[in-house]
Amino acid sequence: MTSALAASWPMIIQGGMGVGVSNWTLARAVSRRGQLGVVSGTCLDTILVRRLQDGDLGGHVRRAMAKFPVPHVSAAVLRRYFIPGGRTRGTPYTLAPMYRQVVSVARQQLTMLANFVEVHLAREGHDGAVGINLLTKVQLPNLASLYGAMLAGVDYVLMGAGIPREIPGVLDAFAEHRSASIRFDLEGLPSGETEYLTFDPRAHGADDSAPLARPRFLAIVAAHSLATTLARKANGRVDGFVVEGPTAGGHNAPPRGELRLNERGEPQYGERDEVNVDRLLELERPFWLAGGTGSPEGLCRALDAGATGIQVGTLFAWCEESGITHTLKRTVLDHATRGELDVFTDPRASPTGYPFKIVRWPGSDAARASRTRRCDLGYLRTPYRREDGRIGFRCPAEPVDDYVAKGGALEDTEGRECLCNALAANIGHAQVRGAGVEEPPLLTSGDDLAAIRAFLGTRTSYTAGDVIEYLVGGTAPAARRQPMREDA
Repeated sequence: MTSALAASWPMIIQGGMGVGVSNWTLARAVSRRGQLGVVSGTCLDTILVRRLQDGDLGGHVRRAMAKFPVPHVSAAVLRRYFIPGGRTRGTPYTLAPMYRQVVSVARQQLTMLANFVEVHLAREGHDGAVGINLLTKVQLPNLASLYGAMLAGVDYVLMGAGIPREIPGVLDAFAEHRSASIRFDLEGLPSGETEYLTFDPRAHGADDSAPLARPRFLAIVAAHSLATTLARKANGRVDGFVVEGPTAGGHNAPPRGELRLNERGEPQYGERDEVNVDRLLELERPFWLAGGTGSPEGLCRALDAGATGIQVGTLFAWCEESGITHTLKRTVLDHATRGELDVFTDPRASPTGYPFKIVRWPGSDAARASRTRRCDLGYLRTPYRREDGRIGFRCPAEPVDDYVAKGGALEDTEGRECLCNALAANIGHAQVRGAGVEEPPLLTSGDDLAAIRAFLGTRTSYTAGDVIEYLVGGTAPAARRQPMREDA
């Protein structure tokens, strides 16, 4: 491990919230206070090129790019995307090419660079541990993302939204600059056939004379059964688990069994969806509870149950250091103080098919209704085998006729929204459409947002440090904590 804190396990993991909500500023603020700051790796290549086109205020991106160990890559990206002083208001962003199964070396290097930059900036000025969160389901950029983050010395990798069984072996290989492959999930693939995504570090010119530090790997799971499977059948060491309940923000695992909706139209979760903590303890690995745990009482309950700590997203999402725009934070916190917020678990909005939590307040649905169907970023597209044997991509949030023409079912398009563009708008990087109209935002948060008034008190804003002090400021939680064996 590369940091002083790596010898111990954190009590608080700051959730890796995308797109760009868990940015380097937030992660660094958390890590400097002795807990695990986590950057979101989702869409970082898009975020990088948009920061550059907006002029890189403060010069932070360019400062980190200058440290990238393959200098010609940084130079090429600057030439293509950097606009001194920023783009003219109302000018659309130039897009990076969408990912495919096989992409150019330059496209992989853009992804490597983006992840390096975010981790490098998060690690500046302290010796605390920094993690990166990636989504298993967003398959195509993950290998280049992992290697770029490891070049920057990332301490932890956290992955959920799927079954990341092959990732520990990837980390082992990348630590030695060896090539690694993962299975490529492809609809319509004939039985017995397997497609792969492959990344070879030696194709990119980084110094491979010394090994990289192998980050610890934490799998994000929604059930103890998946944790057990990963502990036994992953192709390398799974160092611990983050166990997310259905009250956590963003995407939730679907309920087990038949889908039933409540009177509000939300998925209903039951006893089968509850995590058996005793079974987790049998694995003898550290674990953190997430979803409804973001309070001193939630931390105490987790520690008393045998957890190493908790993962917290909602409180960090609305702090000063997070990537959400100041205007949106102010809007949400103002409505929260008046009790005018609602968090709705939408079973249809996400193109992934997973339930997705959406923050609503009076008038907020109007922006959602104005969204035009499109797919020009493509992170959540589904790859499929075409009749001619080639690989195609489709997204239920793209224009309906396009989706159906690609063999998609009409009913799959109902209620879907483009999360890629909407979440980029949340952090101030909204794409400009015709007549200067910007892509509208779509905010997500955990159910805990409804109770944020008590935490706010008379404040109108707060910092990541305020969150940590609130959670662990007393001595009771620290006294409850049982140190984990270093070889556990």
